[in-house]
Amino acid sequence: MPSRREIGRRIPRLLFGLVLFGIGLAMMVIAGLGLAPWEVMHQGITRHTGIPIGAVGILTGIVVLLLWIPLGERLGVGTVLNVFIIGIVIDVTLWIAPESVEALWQQWGLLLGGMLLVAIGSGYYIGAGLGPGPRDGLMTGLARRGIPLGPGRTAIEVTVLIIGWFLGGTVGLGTVIFAFGVGPLVGILLPRMSLEPLERSTVNGQPFR
Repeated sequence: MPSRREIGRRIPRLLFGLVLFGIGLAMMVIAGLGLAPWEVMHQGITRHTGIPIGAVGILTGIVVLLLWIPLGERLGVGTVLNVFIIGIVIDVTLWIAPESVEALWQQWGLLLGGMLLVAIGSGYYIGAGLGPGPRDGLMTGLARRGIPLGPGRTAIEVTVLIIGWFLGGTVGLGTVIFAFGVGPLVGILLPRMSLEPLERSTVNGQPFR
């Protein structure tokens, strides 16, 4: 059982990472060049319901957590904070920032800067070791049921991407760049930002939220 002092050392890193992650996703929304697969679906739902995209992300995270029950995944404080903080940060950032930008250099700056913040945020919140994000736990739970992590992740993300595209979410070059670029960035940053594990277990470094 980790000490209160140890938890207190990790919580600020977790919160900082989640805030950066949310800001990064909001920057990609403003850029308008394409979103990560889950955000494509969230944006598509937003366009049909009027619910802010961050709030949609929170509701989706809760639904995904319900899918943990048959998979036997265990919640951590990081899991619960992940569900709520990222969505809130996205909505607050989009409320403060302009709805869109016109200049191409601004769009690409927001896209690439947003990806970098997502990767850095992932390094901090995953590296804190206080529990996986809801989608991360879904992938690892399925993997323990015999579905390989790579194919399982791909199948789920392709599915939510297609759903989001049909719902009118923004799919573009940014979606492709995110899909192929964020993983390597996290792979580079995570080892440099991770604290020693609380338990001796495999750490999954993919930024699934």
